[in-house]
Amino acid sequence: MLIHGFSGTSQGWKKGKLYGDLLNAGYKVIIMDLRGNGRSAKPHTDEAYANNAEAKDIMGLATLLHINSYDVVGYSRGSIIASSLMVMDARVNKTVMGGMGDAYTNPEWPRRVHAYKALMGDTSFHDVDGMVNYIHSQHFDILPLALQQKYQPSTSPQQLAAIKKPVLIIRGTEDKESGNSEVTLQQMIPGSLLVYVPGNHNTASGTAQFSEAVLKFIK
Repeated sequence: MLIHGFSGTSQGWKKGKLYGDLLNAGYKVIIMDLRGNGRSAKPHTDEAYANNAEAKDIMGLATLLHINSYDVVGYSRGSIIASSLMVMDARVNKTVMGGMGDAYTNPEWPRRVHAYKALMGDTSFHDVDGMVNYIHSQHFDILPLALQQKYQPSTSPQQLAAIKKPVLIIRGTEDKESGNSEVTLQQMIPGSLLVYVPGNHNTASGTAQFSEAVLKFIK
């Protein structure tokens, strides 16, 4: 299962190396537009995004497809959803978290709060200007994206400490976004691995090195 980031779609994976490399290696690859994005429905109600709705969607998809075991690769906000999945769904085998540090483990992560408020029209939080300006430039449906930030799940350090299955954390060497320390995140997850690949937050997931690291980990 490949899980895209905030305001992205399933098709973003096809622009990088990983999607094709997985297919060429014989894997069944499942990509989806998370609710509120792409071709999926974009409800405008709070309850549509609360209580880990996106992770539950993926679990429901796995059930529908009669999948008994699966690996997960998330990137950026997709890693936050992947983190919820590895806690919630016993069918998850290996998990890759790309482009994410430890900040999402804080339910009151300032960036999340600022992103929600900025998307709702508050102009006082300039740390998220780049993201907000991009979203407006693409003429996205704003409210679903705002609600995704409002109800973005967090996974506690205590939950991460109980993880028994393999986890790989991948970070671009020039990535300055989406969380404080990937080293701290690795320390929170027993036995997890940390790999650096070239690129910034927007480019690292598309590199050959990212793909190579994932394939080596899940084989």
